[in-house]
Amino acid sequence: SFMLKWDGERDAKEYESQLREERRNSLKLRNEEGARHRQIEDDQKIEEINRLAEDENIRAADHRDMEDYKKELAARDRASLLFKRKESNLQRLEEKRIQQEEYEIEQNNRVLVDGAHWDVSEYVRDCKERRRMSLAGRAKEKRHHRQWEQKQANQAFLQRREDARLRASDRRHQEMAIRDERRQIALNAIRHAGCSFNVNAFSELL
Repeated sequence: SFMLKWDGERDAKEYESQLREERRNSLKLRNEEGARHRQIEDDQKIEEINRLAEDENIRAADHRDMEDYKKELAARDRASLLFKRKESNLQRLEEKRIQQEEYEIEQNNRVLVDGAHWDVSEYVRDCKERRRMSLAGRAKEKRHHRQWEQKQANQAFLQRREDARLRASDRRHQEMAIRDERRQIALNAIRHAGCSFNVNAFSELL
């Protein structure tokens, strides 16, 4: 009976030890699972923070783009307004110039009609004379231009003729040099060959 009691106590201790080990393992698993869940939650929080930061950067970039676009529109509007003002000023100046010209024409016509300070026939003769002088000047200019073109053509013709003469002279000198060289070769061949008829004295020229 003592052995049975001892075996029972040992079994009970082993069972308690097994239960404690199972509880430790279960607690370890729960701790690991909790740590994994906390890590997932931390990763999700970090991802959410990064997403919020990215969204904020995008909103900030969109805001900057919008501000830049507004500034560009404002600058374009200012430039357009300035251009319109310049156009308006130019138009007013042009209108004043036309009015002044019309006034001057009217005054001149009035003077011409009244005949007090202007001689129409003299004016007409003066205009004709100026036109004649202008025509004479243009004719003189054309004549000078034709003379210049003729001079250029003559110079070009003389240059071409001189180039042709030089090329012909070069060819003659080359031909004379070739003939002199051949003559010298023939003389040398004759001197070296002597009076033998078995040797062709002109073989070096062939």
